[in-house]
Amino acid sequence: MFFSDTTIDSHQLNSLALAYMGDAVYEKFVRHYLLSKGNVRPNQLHNIAKRYVSAKAQSAIIHQMMDDDFFSEEEQGVIRRGRNAKSGTVPKNTDVQTYRYSTAFEALIGYHYLQKNNDRIEIIIEEAFRIIEH
Repeated sequence: MFFSDTTIDSHQLNSLALAYMGDAVYEKFVRHYLLSKGNVRPNQLHNIAKRYVSAKAQSAIIHQMMDDDFFSEEEQGVIRRGRNAKSGTVPKNTDVQTYRYSTAFEALIGYHYLQKNNDRIEIIIEEAFRIIEH
């Protein structure tokens, strides 16, 4: 059974649920991108992927995009909700502030995915990759 036709009201979901979905969606884009660049050795893939998916990388992405006024008012609201979400866990490899902005980035991706805003997801992720690579 496939759930792609199931409608989920992303406005009613809590930010951690949005981030949960966004993490998976972003990871899929990163994996596809790395494979398309000809990287095929699993260890190599994992090490390169960390540059894109780490909390530090995602926090840097969202900060740069906010500095560039990249987001709409609606997106800024989703980002605030994601940033302010209390996960109940303490990150091991990063500070709390970095982790919160990483969660905000993932929540934004999850929000757009559930809204079926695929064009906007691609624009955000293309910009994210550009930021990481420069």
